[in-house]
Amino acid sequence: MQLRSMAAVATVVLSLALLLLPHTTSAHNITHILAKYPQFSTFNHYLTETHLAAEINSRETITVCAVDNAGMAELLSKHLSIYTIKNVISLHVLLDYFGAKKLHQITNGTALAATMFQATGSAPGSTGFVNITDLKGGKVGFGPAENHGTLPATFVKSVEEIPYNISVIQISTMLPSASAEAPTPEPSQMNLTSLMSAHGCRVFAETLLKSPAEKTFDENADGGLTVFCPGDDAMKNFMPKFKNLTADGKQSLLEYHGVPVYQSMASLKSNNGVMNTLATDGAKKYDFVVQNDGDVVTLKTKIVTAKITGTLIDEQPIAIFTINKVLMPKELFKASAAADTPAPAPAPDADSPEPSKKKKKHKAPAAADTPADSPADGPSDDFADSTADDNSAFSYSAGPVVAGVLSMWFFFLLL
Repeated sequence: MQLRSMAAVATVVLSLALLLLPHTTSAHNITHILAKYPQFSTFNHYLTETHLAAEINSRETITVCAVDNAGMAELLSKHLSIYTIKNVISLHVLLDYFGAKKLHQITNGTALAATMFQATGSAPGSTGFVNITDLKGGKVGFGPAENHGTLPATFVKSVEEIPYNISVIQISTMLPSASAEAPTPEPSQMNLTSLMSAHGCRVFAETLLKSPAEKTFDENADGGLTVFCPGDDAMKNFMPKFKNLTADGKQSLLEYHGVPVYQSMASLKSNNGVMNTLATDGAKKYDFVVQNDGDVVTLKTKIVTAKITGTLIDEQPIAIFTINKVLMPKELFKASAAADTPAPAPAPDADSPEPSKKKKKHKAPAAADTPADSPADGPSDDFADSTADDNSAFSYSAGPVVAGVLSMWFFFLLL
């Protein structure tokens, strides 16, 4: 009887231990992986400088074709801008998993892989694809699709593999691409509305061009700007409500979709909290809450929750993301079932304090229920690859829970 009691106690202790045991899931940090190999130090440095490291870390199925320091020296001798270097290196990041084994077992001996360069939308046509071919003699060749079958680089070795998550391989030389090496303007020199119009946000861009809000966006571009651009369908459906707003209300609504600091996608995914906007003006908060669940980032107002659906540009000092809904602030819309009707906008308050982030050219319309306290500061721009401490993500799994339940069942059997 005593033996059975001791076994029962041990079972309970084991159950609790299993329930509290953390489970490690596969993740990766590309800069930490390459830091173990000095021959890739230059390549690794530019992954950080171009912010590609954070984008690589945020993806689950990816292959990085690294080149050694000699190969990077050849690229740097061309004296390209940092933005052009980003395009070139992004051509070496494949959006699929290619381990050493898979490279030698390619179906029909050849494959066309999309790259991060293609995903940015900066690559003309199919120039952002890489041709991978299993050659005779055990060699594997790599070449930009625009080179029409020419394979200037070959597979050297596998550097590190986390199966079906990330594969880091070495190739013999940088992939030459006239498209990737073409001069790239700095983000702050880009025509923001043209960029939005060309990538599914034409209605929002055209509306912005007709508003004084456009000047506010342009004035913030050099110092840092993040834009959340509603897609055309969302904006078209919203236009009847937009037309019912006052002139100041329309301007505030548009500025509500801009944040006066650069927020990379990696930063948005690693931070939750209140974020100020270009419309924030002292007591007139015009803020929203950023929330993330894995790779899904949502923006929540008191009226609506929108989801980030794509990235148009994410290069300091500017980021532009597409969202599936128009952001509706409580300062302009009633938080009720009848939210279709804009809230009445009183005359601007001349005594309102100036915004803490940026100077504004107008006063946003006040709402009757707007609190008088100052808006909370938005999250800081923490870069994902500089904050991760290892190559594993910490989370809880259902496995220990199941084990605990089984142990408890065994305990009752002993009784």
